[in-house]
Amino acid sequence: MATFKSIFKSFVLFKEPKKAETYILKETENEGVKNESIDNEKPRKNEALLLDKDKDKEKKNEGEDTEKSDISKKLSENLEYIKKRFSVPINGDVVIREFDIIIKDKAVPAFLFFYDGLVDRKVVNDDVLQPLMLLSNLDIKGNEKDIASFVKDHLIPHNQLKVEKQMEKVIDMVNFGGCGLFVDGCDVAFSLDVKGWEHRGVERPNTELVIRGPQEGFNEISRVNTALIRKRLKDEDLIVQDIEIGRRSKTPTSLLYIKDIANDSLVREVRRRLKSLKVDYISDTGELEQLIEDSTFLPAPQMLATERPDRVATLLTEGKVAVVMNGSPFVLVMPVTSHELVYSAEDEYVRFPYSNLLRFIRIMGVLLSLLLPGLYVAITTFHHEMIPTSLLLAVVSAREKVPFPSVVEILVMELSFELIREAGIRIPGPIGPTLGIIGALILGQAAVAASIISPILIIIVAVTGLGSFAMPDFALGYAFRLLRFGYILLGAAAGFLGIATGIFIQGIWFASAKSFGVPYMTPLGPKTTTKWYNEIFKAPIWQQEKRPDYLNTKAQKKQPNISRRWTIQKDGEGDENEE
Repeated sequence: MATFKSIFKSFVLFKEPKKAETYILKETENEGVKNESIDNEKPRKNEALLLDKDKDKEKKNEGEDTEKSDISKKLSENLEYIKKRFSVPINGDVVIREFDIIIKDKAVPAFLFFYDGLVDRKVVNDDVLQPLMLLSNLDIKGNEKDIASFVKDHLIPHNQLKVEKQMEKVIDMVNFGGCGLFVDGCDVAFSLDVKGWEHRGVERPNTELVIRGPQEGFNEISRVNTALIRKRLKDEDLIVQDIEIGRRSKTPTSLLYIKDIANDSLVREVRRRLKSLKVDYISDTGELEQLIEDSTFLPAPQMLATERPDRVATLLTEGKVAVVMNGSPFVLVMPVTSHELVYSAEDEYVRFPYSNLLRFIRIMGVLLSLLLPGLYVAITTFHHEMIPTSLLLAVVSAREKVPFPSVVEILVMELSFELIREAGIRIPGPIGPTLGIIGALILGQAAVAASIISPILIIIVAVTGLGSFAMPDFALGYAFRLLRFGYILLGAAAGFLGIATGIFIQGIWFASAKSFGVPYMTPLGPKTTTKWYNEIFKAPIWQQEKRPDYLNTKAQKKQPNISRRWTIQKDGEGDENEE
């Protein structure tokens, strides 16, 4: 009731709107400088810069050494705390292995704990337990005074080992598939990365299939996904910054960008939104997308969700930022504009005439999916003079026995089509395609025979469905499926005037939207220095010299003016490596 009163007051009474500053992607001092010459070799760092970095590293190490430890030197206290924290013995998958380490002819108690099923048992046995229990009996020459240094430097050959002074860090590592090691007399603990859970391998993408191009797709393991990207971008300037999201899920998330290309303010804004999230549980980038998007009510997606490593690598070189989340095979790339959602990954691998033809077909599919049902309702209801007389007579004769008006007729068919499509997805795989074909044929034929709908409406709905399937981005397909019903109602209410009003409102809505500071309709509105037709349609690859202007990248050019050097070199030249 209180909510209804507040909504009613907001419509009746005037209230000064709150001024909220929106993020705008701007150029910085170092950005906007056009690098006309592209060198093959990156500039070497000077000695002063290296010295400054060494000083910062020393200060950081000094700060780490002065960090206080909350781990007890008594092994019994640590063991009791771990058992209480992990609800042992109620938790049946928590393994606590107690043993002794022989250090200088003295048996030192220790224990190892981990989750059964999250670790690789062979790694735990061969690289952790076996060295600690067997190698400690050998005569190891070492000058380490404390036990922790001796264990770290001589007894554990595992390569991914960290010395932790905080109990919470050890527990976080164990929750993420690691193991924790405590030794009696040490006020530190050891966390070892020994992940070994079952997971899906690298397979072909399911939603972005291509004929020509790489056939690898992301899976649910974040480190595998970042490795697939690094395999394509062999660049040390590619930054993978780890961020943890979720108070209970503690989902590992990685922020990816190329530091000498991406706009610094864009990276800071994405990092700020990720670190400011306060949620208990998050498991997929679909949830993350809803939490960090600019406009919640904009129907079109404001980030690109892709499961193709090659596409992410290409967009990172353009100056965009990517977010990889553990447990999700989709990677988010931001910012994104409306025309980029119509692109397919295959556009980069085919020649530009074919790519432009496919893009034109997709744009036509978008328009047909969005406007065709509304135009049909508007013409059959208000604007009979817009179609030839012979076609009008055919439509009227086909609808002669139909008892419903055009708007009811097409709404019934659209809802039936959406129902068949949703049922085909939810039903088990072998039955899904059969249900779609049989359901469409039987229902359509029976509805026409029963004079519930007209035959021409079957064609309209089929063409509309094909247009929606032509969109490469499934989230954009959802958006236009939703907006389609609005245009049907507008066409039934006011004909072409209603559809024109809808296009006007949608244009204003999309033009005012932003994706991480970038106007959604760029480069159509506002215009940029880059030619708009080169952004919408693909130019030859040797003419794609600049990165998108709206990203305000640090390096605007990605290749020299003449990238095909063979066109200006004579025979025999260019064989040797150029500096």
